Amino acid sequence: MQDCIFCKIVRGEIPSKKVYEDEEILAFHDIQPVAPVHFMLIPKRHIASLAETTTDDALVLGRILTLTGRLAKEQGSPEGYRTIVNTGRIGRQDVMHVHVHVLGGPNPLGRMVTPG
Repeated sequence: MQDCIFCKIVRGEIPSKKVYEDEEILAFHDIQPVAPVHFMLIPKRHIASLAETTTDDALVLGRILTLTGRLAKEQGSPEGYRTIVNTGRIGRQDVMHVHVHVLGGPNPLGRMVTPG
């Protein structure tokens, strides 16, 4: 996707503060963090939404989830963290490229969802 901001980050057209990178996955700090530790992991291959994944995506998505623990510890959240995958309009997905937010830090996080 030429216009996808995360694809541009993958291609190096937009700078990012990288946390991790291999041939299939890129992890980088969120530019608007909401916790002391806040980064995201994305597949380098464009996948628009978690709702559009197929069995062909299972390996890379599984690898992304497997990396969260190690990277969260390395980034300063050794006692736990939260993962968030916003999906579609209702899920408030702002960038149409699958991404897993990892949030944490030294103190417990607030409520996951505010009732309303």
